Amino acid sequence: MGCLFLTLCFAFSMHLASAAVSSYNVQSLGAKADGATDSTNYFLSAWSLACASNNSAQVYVPPGRYLMTSAVVFSGRNCKRTMVMRIDGTIVAPTNYNLIANSEIWLKFDNVNGLYISGGTLDAQGAALWACKASGESCPTGATSIGFYSSNNVVVSGLMSMNSQMFHMIVYKCNNTKLQGIKISAAADSPNTDGIHVQLSTGVSILSSQIGTGDDCVSIGPGTTNTWIESVSCGPGHGISIGSLGWDLQEPGVQNLTVKTVTFRNTENGVRIKTWARSSTGFVRNVLFQHIVMGNVKNPILIDQDYCPGAQNCPDQVSGVKISNVIYEDIHGTSATPVALRLQCSKSYPCTGIRLQDVNLTYTNQPATASCSNAAGKASGVMNPTNCL
Repeated sequence: MGCLFLTLCFAFSMHLASAAVSSYNVQSLGAKADGATDSTNYFLSAWSLACASNNSAQVYVPPGRYLMTSAVVFSGRNCKRTMVMRIDGTIVAPTNYNLIANSEIWLKFDNVNGLYISGGTLDAQGAALWACKASGESCPTGATSIGFYSSNNVVVSGLMSMNSQMFHMIVYKCNNTKLQGIKISAAADSPNTDGIHVQLSTGVSILSSQIGTGDDCVSIGPGTTNTWIESVSCGPGHGISIGSLGWDLQEPGVQNLTVKTVTFRNTENGVRIKTWARSSTGFVRNVLFQHIVMGNVKNPILIDQDYCPGAQNCPDQVSGVKISNVIYEDIHGTSATPVALRLQCSKSYPCTGIRLQDVNLTYTNQPATASCSNAAGKASGVMNPTNCL
């Protein structure tokens, strides 16, 4: 699945990069590269012109800083051809976070059938909103910096997102999305600044990317299938998480996920599956975590099916999410806590088909320990900590 998908995506991205003929330059249309003059309408104009073109066309953002003071939607409903956006500059959010913080998405790409975005930086200037949230005051939720919704054949290459108000990037109800060479940066204590969130999507790949943020580096939501994550470094952050799942009684599951050749440094978690302690029809199955390096990670390997923060909305309940066929292979490095492997599965629906192979995790140069509850499977090869299945 992975090789075929990546080959198709590479061919697709090369076709897009070479196919653009007409170029609609936001600066030529009136945008100012001074970081102070609102350029929102000029970006929308460039998009509309490229969308309406009978020939292949691109939106071009030259070097400089371009202020966008409003949440915008780049709609592909009426576009005649694949859309290309080449960004050599930085798109900047307003310093007054209230201008976009009550919007779900700052830059939203919706219903685009064929999209290629190359390069560029998004600076959401979220620190002021983070400070508001830390103060305990009543603050807006904040906007995700960039989102891809109900779109097909999306390629994003070399984009940097920094200081997002909330999530950096969302892929929602999309088919065939390739995110490569992505850089994400936010403070370790920035709240809810997940790097990349994927939900209700199929055929998503996240490759050769660096993510440091205040929440999950990558989070996988309900209804996500055929996902490939490879050559990603995570830290700071809360690791790569499936979940949280199981909030809704009727919920689609997660299946066919590969996470390989990933490094975690000084993170809260490494590879995690997290489900609410609530009744649910959800499931997690056919997951491979392979060739993983942990460096001073608090919870290197974690399944938590008792998730119930603040004992609200789920006390005395049991997770209905069924977890099966999860493989942990060639995972090594150091844990920041004595328990490096914790599989805390549902009492009503125990985890099945768990496989541990060549796991070697230490704590302060000593063997780490493991804790398993309601987990069944087998272990082989090097096992440190000792198998607890």
